[in-house]
Amino acid sequence: MPGQLTISQLNKIGERLRKDRATDDDLRLLDTYISSFTEAFDEVFATLSRTGLNPGGRPHKTTASIIAKLNREKTRLSTMQDIAGCRVEVQNRVEQDAVATNLQSYYPGASLQDRRKRPSHGYRAVHLIVKVLEHPIEIQIRTSLQHAWASATEKLADKFDDISIKYGGGPRNIRSFLIDLSGVIADFESIEAEYVSDREPIARVTKHLESQKYDLKRLCEQIIITLEAENQ
Repeated sequence: MPGQLTISQLNKIGERLRKDRATDDDLRLLDTYISSFTEAFDEVFATLSRTGLNPGGRPHKTTASIIAKLNREKTRLSTMQDIAGCRVEVQNRVEQDAVATNLQSYYPGASLQDRRKRPSHGYRAVHLIVKVLEHPIEIQIRTSLQHAWASATEKLADKFDDISIKYGGGPRNIRSFLIDLSGVIADFESIEAEYVSDREPIARVTKHLESQKYDLKRLCEQIIITLEAENQ
């Protein structure tokens, strides 16, 4: 068992963390458990690097992030699949699909979660959950626009010191804006995918799409300033 803890022990620690009743021993065991993901994370990170994907990510979540997720999703510690995760950014949805398919050849038993079809509070991406050294490692595959949206959302959560913004909470105008922006990006990427898939894309249309993509990225960068001013 990863971290040398049984499923029952992990879940009991998780319950005490959720109820703010964790002991010093619980925290020590949790730290040992999440640290046990490092070797598996390093192996996945190296594989992604060898394929030229230039990954980012984290060997494991912080204790605070784990507690927040335990409370937010009512999940069990033993079934949490994103304690460690890598992230790769690609240009568009066509490349996103190709990368996901390619990685599934490296990890035949991987579980694919298409969050483009069922976004979480506006968050869109493709996730692969791979099992390495008995540890689940999450690989997030985002397009450049999906990443820009997610980065802007995280920065807003930091600016307002309100992590709930990342999960559908926070001021109403921020929630509304982020959902609308996510929809605009999804519509754009659907149109873009049709042209990228074409063997002979029309140069004028392609140039127009690239211009629109640039404008959307700039919009993601500007929302923090705008929404921060509105909520002062």
